[in-house]
Amino acid sequence: MFREDEESMKRSKKEQIIAEVADKFSRAKGLFFADFTGNSVEEINELRREFRKSGIEYRVVKNTLALKALETVTGYDRVGEKLVGPTAIAFSYHDPVTPAKIIKRFREKHEKLTVKVCVLENQIYDGSKLNELARLPSRAEIVASILGSIQAPVSGIVGAIAAVTRGLVNVVSAIKKDKSA
Repeated sequence: MFREDEESMKRSKKEQIIAEVADKFSRAKGLFFADFTGNSVEEINELRREFRKSGIEYRVVKNTLALKALETVTGYDRVGEKLVGPTAIAFSYHDPVTPAKIIKRFREKHEKLTVKVCVLENQIYDGSKLNELARLPSRAEIVASILGSIQAPVSGIVGAIAAVTRGLVNVVSAIKKDKSA
C-alpha cells in the first residue's frame, strides 16, 4: 500500500514538473539548453546570478522530463535529439538574445559550459551558433535605436525653429541698432 502511494506521488510530481516546463517552453522567447559539466557550484551560482539580474530563469531538468514537456510544444522536434547528458535550460521570457550574451561572457571567463541547442522566437539553432546569436542586438538596444531614429527628426525641427528664432532676434537687434544710431 505504502509503495503504491509513493509511486503515485513520484508520478504526480513528475507530471507536475512536465507541465511546468511545458508552460515555460510555450511562454519563452529564448531557450538555451546547456551542459554544465565541469563547472563548479560557485561558477554556476555566478551564472544564475547574472541570469536573475536580467530576468532569465535557469533550471536543471532531467532529459526525460524535458523531452516529455517538449512533446507538448509543437515545432521543437530537433531540440530533443540534442538532449544527451546533464542539461540546464535558460528561459528568457522578454528578450531572446540576452541569455546568449550572458552565456558568451560566462564562457569567455570559464570555458566549460557547452551550449547544446538554442531556440529564439521558435527558430532552432545549433549550440555552435552562440557567438553569432550573442552579436544580435538585444530588445533594449533595438528599442533605443528606434527611439533615437524617431527623436532625430524632432531634434532637427527644434534646431531649425531655434535657428529661425535666432535669425529673427538678430534682425530685430540690427534694426534696433540702425534706428538708435
